[in-house]
Amino acid sequence: MKTAKLLLGLVLASTLFTSCYTEVVVDERDTFIDGPVITANDILNSYELWYVDINRTVGFGEVPFLQKAFTVSFINGVMYANNNLVGIGNSGNGYGIDVAEYDAYRMILDVNHDIDGFVTFDVFEVDFNTIELYDPNTDTSYFLDGYQRRDFDYDFVFYDNIHYFLQEYEAWEKTYTSEMGAINEFDNENYLQFLAGGNDSTFRSSQDPIGLNPNNLLWDYTGVYGVGDVSNNFYLKTLTLDYDFFDNEFFELSVINDETIELFHPASETIYEFKGRGYIQYLKSENTKDKNTKIEKKRKFKKERIENPREPSRV
Repeated sequence: MKTAKLLLGLVLASTLFTSCYTEVVVDERDTFIDGPVITANDILNSYELWYVDINRTVGFGEVPFLQKAFTVSFINGVMYANNNLVGIGNSGNGYGIDVAEYDAYRMILDVNHDIDGFVTFDVFEVDFNTIELYDPNTDTSYFLDGYQRRDFDYDFVFYDNIHYFLQEYEAWEKTYTSEMGAINEFDNENYLQFLAGGNDSTFRSSQDPIGLNPNNLLWDYTGVYGVGDVSNNFYLKTLTLDYDFFDNEFFELSVINDETIELFHPASETIYEFKGRGYIQYLKSENTKDKNTKIEKKRKFKKERIENPREPSRV
């Protein structure tokens, strides 16, 4: 009798243990994580702006809309981007323009871009305000840093990428030459153009009369240009134009506003002002029929810029 009771007890215990075990593995998706599960949507909505740190990109592929964007934002299924430096901080209340629809779930981000089409990303948290967007199709990772708009330094992005600002107009027309300053060869140049695309260091110049449509300009010269930094003055840059026939022209470059730049020519002590003509809106939705999307732009890894020995600057 005792033997029978013992066997019965073992059977019952075995049944209960098996039942509990089966209950645990009945759904392999159970994670048993204490607290709420964080999803890609939660992460993307935790910051208003995500700065695309292009220099941290890993891989040999490219996602066109991330390659061109300075910032992206994810708001209620709509992705916004600051693709232009002109108007950055003001365009779309700081978010930029509507460029895509998105869906974020688990740790996946699906983007249906207005021009570039569908791309899916794996989302990884790197630290408290940095994420990695991994595109398995191109085996490429982009790293984005999160900010709230009130804390984001739009000026830093503008001046740190000012060579792209120069590319955002079809031409720069000379509108002012100071009376003071020695006569020099550059006095004859009335238009400048900084080309986007495969080579971010190419410029063109024209001596055509003032007042022409950029589409009607005859470009007299094509050369190489470089933008450099000035020590202890983040808002002042240097601009070097490589003219083979009369050597390099070196300037101090200041931005007056979103469509006007000042070039100070230390060699002659002449001041020039150029105004942008033919604003280029990058990555506008195809529905806008914006003719200015014809020029392709993409951000690249920073490389050494053309440097010129510092010439005496204004006091």
